[in-house]
Amino acid sequence: ECDHSMRILIKGGRVVNDDVTQEADVYIENGLIQQVGRDLMIPGGAKVIDASGKLVIPGGIDSSVHLQQTFMNANTQDDFYTGTKAALLGGSTMVIAHVLPERGASLLEEFEKIRAHADAEACCDYALHVGVTWWGPKVRREMQVLVGEKGVNSFQMFMAYKDVLMLKDSELYQAMHSCKDIGAVARVHAENGELVHEGTKEALDLGISGPEGMEISRPEELEAEATHRAITIANRAHCPVYLVNVSSVSAADVIAAARMQDKVVHAETTLAHSALSGMHYYHQDWAHAAAHVIAPPLRLDPNTPDCLMGLLGNDIINVVASDHRAFNTKQKAMGKEDFTKIPHGAAGVEDRMSVIWERGVVAGKMDENRFVAVTSSNAAKIYNLYPRKGRIVPGADADVVVWDPDASRTISASSQAQGGDFNLYEGQRCHGVPLVTISRGRLVCENGVFTCAQGSGRFYPMRSFPDFLYKKMVQREKTQRLRGVDRAPYSGDVGDVPMRASTRHSGVRDLHESSFSLSGVCLRFTLQRHVCTCTADLQKAPKIKYFDDAELKNNNKNLTSRTVF
Repeated sequence: ECDHSMRILIKGGRVVNDDVTQEADVYIENGLIQQVGRDLMIPGGAKVIDASGKLVIPGGIDSSVHLQQTFMNANTQDDFYTGTKAALLGGSTMVIAHVLPERGASLLEEFEKIRAHADAEACCDYALHVGVTWWGPKVRREMQVLVGEKGVNSFQMFMAYKDVLMLKDSELYQAMHSCKDIGAVARVHAENGELVHEGTKEALDLGISGPEGMEISRPEELEAEATHRAITIANRAHCPVYLVNVSSVSAADVIAAARMQDKVVHAETTLAHSALSGMHYYHQDWAHAAAHVIAPPLRLDPNTPDCLMGLLGNDIINVVASDHRAFNTKQKAMGKEDFTKIPHGAAGVEDRMSVIWERGVVAGKMDENRFVAVTSSNAAKIYNLYPRKGRIVPGADADVVVWDPDASRTISASSQAQGGDFNLYEGQRCHGVPLVTISRGRLVCENGVFTCAQGSGRFYPMRSFPDFLYKKMVQREKTQRLRGVDRAPYSGDVGDVPMRASTRHSGVRDLHESSFSLSGVCLRFTLQRHVCTCTADLQKAPKIKYFDDAELKNNNKNLTSRTVF
């Protein structure tokens, strides 16, 4: 079982990389691809796999999966064993899972906890993204340790999930600055969290409590706005930005425009967003509608999935992940009277490769090389794994799939290995079936039979400063240094700071002038009905005293005061 020293010869197939397809045999030994070509000279004793009429592709890299995670008061249905088993059965040989620390919690401790679970359970190579869910000097230090010593090279920031995961713009800027300094990938979930919060209250006030409230409260313009803001903040921080869960054409338009302005922007969409529309939220069956609740929501415009698939085909969006987060109907039902309590997430790690083949390649949105790019090679390049992963070439890890482009399978929750009791693609017939999956030289799946031991996968440390993102950025920093003007110092008079707030000019508010003035340590507020004077040592919490008009006319000695804080 899971024999590392296995010798395998894959004969007669067409080897598909992201840039070229060639007729070639592939010889595997010691967990690595040793030779690729015709008429190979190989030692005896190799297991021969006949791949005539089949494609030989790099194993999929699913760059966003949620395993062994508690999210929105629910535990995901998959741990690292069932999740990676489902990945391998579906043709993915590596997953990148999420560490999502609670606000105020240590990123390092949470990382070590997840690693311990994963090392004991995973069947294939895995790596970890770490969520930056709050900000402070401790977070910055822990990010440095995670990158320097722990094999992490990516952090995920959220502009949504107010009061839970969301960072303010200034915090996002500082987090991106840190990413740039340590050479990490800055993953950003872009939705306007403040307006999502307001829209959610509004929907509930209108009596909209079902899953359709998800789409109503998080319209795509909130995603497009936040996408623009994320790109702007990243540009100011000189940090490459990687937008995740891109779900709408309007957000993709913002990304395409930024690329044309030569900003370093990459993007990942999810399987669900590129295959399904938001009409499911209006289904009569509550459980069906709730199963589709993910964030950002699926979009009502029925053209959206086709457009996103086309953008994957044209390299505007670079990667498609499953964003696998499996919940069952009972867990979703925690929100049966309030859509804000439906845990966000859907399963997909097992179906990603086949559904993309059907909707992408069979539908003419991309060729087989582009399929390899969006399911494997691009993720490998972005996360600095390439060409060890994501390419069939001598010296690479033997993560290889024999893919049958003509066979088809019908997707169903009843036969899936992944968790959850619902499949978003139920009953769909997909061409493109993984016949054989080889993970690090081990034959782990053959014709649907799984032969891999729990815990035989391993953590794959990711190196910082991936060239694919940082090469241009580092060069720009060298050539575009900001410089002040070298000039003779000013030697004239300098005005005094005025003692009181000046009056407004001609009824127009001067935006540089605030409604109070600081002079020494005396702070005076002028209010319409009250005058409040406050003598404050600014290092301490000020005590503010209120006086009303009548009292002010009296002798100052007789003033009574009410302390407000």
